[in-house]
This record gives sequence, structure tokens and C-alpha cells, in this order.
Amino acid sequence: MSRPFMKNLAASLLLVTSLIAVPTVNAAKADFEQRIKIDSDRQAADLKNKIASYLDNVKITQGSLVINADIVQVFGEKDSDVKVYLAKGNPATFEQLLDDGNMINLQADEIRYEPGKNMITISGHALLRQQDSQVSGSRITYNTLTEQLSAESDPNERVTTILEPESKDKDKN
Repeated sequence: MSRPFMKNLAASLLLVTSLIAVPTVNAAKADFEQRIKIDSDRQAADLKNKIASYLDNVKITQGSLVINADIVQVFGEKDSDVKVYLAKGNPATFEQLLDDGNMINLQADEIRYEPGKNMITISGHALLRQQDSQVSGSRITYNTLTEQLSAESDPNERVTTILEPESKDKDKN
């Protein structure tokens, strides 16, 4: 077999192995049936265009889901109840207690939360942590319904996954 083929095969096997080893992210589905509460120091709204802006020390809660940011803009679609929450911070953070009892923590310069589409996209120094493992890149997208995760980076940068072994204390139980 040729060297390029073997090199591509090795890279593909490494990618598949890392995707299998990434911890499963199970969103707490009951959270998405809860009301959304937004607290901030200030707010402004353009009711005609369905845009609300929450400024300074913003905290969004929905069940166990919590987003903290410097600014959050909520965009509504005309003739629809669909909303997009765009949170920005240094960093903006997202955390949620999952169905399995573990926490998922995300942080980035920007968090785009689309509850109607079951999508969360974090970008700009994006970092996802669950249990003792983490994934970092320029952009991470997570579908809360299908539980699928995608991570990518800008040119000349890499996506990094760190998987910690289970602790020896867990093995003794």
C-alpha cells in the first residue's frame, strides 16, 4: 500500500477513535420544557423588529440550564414564537445538569442558543467540559435533541480533545 493511503487511514482511525471516546452529552430534556428567565442590570427592546437586548451581568436560566454573559440579544422571527439568544462575554458561559447527573460546561466569546431548533453553538475560544474531559476549538455545535457534537477550528489551528482516564477510586467501587 502507498504511504499517502496509510497516512490517511491512520488519520481516519485516529479521528474515529477520538469521536467514540468523547463523553456522551445528554441534555436534561426536562429543562427545555421550563420557562426561560433573564436577569440583567439593564435592558432595551425594539418591539417592532422583535429584538431585545439585555446588558451587564446577564443571567439566563431555564431549569438547570444557566447562561452568564456581558450582553444577550434575543431575536424573534416575525409571525413566530421562535427565538434566538445570542450571548457575548469574556467569556460567556453555559452550564447544565445532564440527565445522567453530570454537569456540562461551555465557555466562549459567543454563545448562540436556539431552543426551537435544539441547537447551541459556541464560538471564539470555544471550550466544552464534561466530567474530566474537554474539547476546544474555534467553534463547537451541539444538538440537544440528537446529542450530536461537532467541533472545528480556524485555518492553522486545531481542535483539541483531552480525555482523562477514569480514576482508580471509581475502579475500586
